[in-house]
Amino acid sequence: MVYQYVVTLKNQNNRYIDILGLILSLFSVVSFTLELMGSRHVSVAYLIGALVVLGIVIYNLAQQAKKRKVYYSRALLIAALVWMKMPYLQWLVFLFIILALLEYQAKYSVEIGFADNEIVINSLFKKRYTWKQFSNIVLRDGLITLDFTNNRILQREVEDDEDEDADEDEFNDYCRKQLANTGS
Repeated sequence: MVYQYVVTLKNQNNRYIDILGLILSLFSVVSFTLELMGSRHVSVAYLIGALVVLGIVIYNLAQQAKKRKVYYSRALLIAALVWMKMPYLQWLVFLFIILALLEYQAKYSVEIGFADNEIVINSLFKKRYTWKQFSNIVLRDGLITLDFTNNRILQREVEDDEDEDADEDEFNDYCRKQLANTGS
């Protein structure tokens, strides 16, 4: 499917996802270190797990300082492997694996594709709509408003574009024409 316009929505959850990844990683480092210090014999798994997860955390913090996107999924997967060996809270393995697998999807910016015959919201599960399901669609001042005919409204902030004024006018004209063609 070729889309005439694709609007990318801002993902406002990235900060919270990063904080959760950081907290879980640091919790794991502290737990592995305490278990390593409290046991009679040295476990290489705890030592390597704590060092590798701590290394990933430090690397991610350095990348965040440079305003780059970071992912804690590697740290969570390594921590999950070490949690399997821990004598307590072994159920955290499943939580860490699930969170690591979902991190990329949760940080992915939602896109809305506008084609001549349909509108597709590309999220975890694609949602397809016909133009007849909308009474109005407007992109103005960095906000997109999708007004459904069933009185539901979706309004979200879009990612910044360089030449947004010309794009906004073209996009709004396109949407007006498509809605007029459907008889809305």
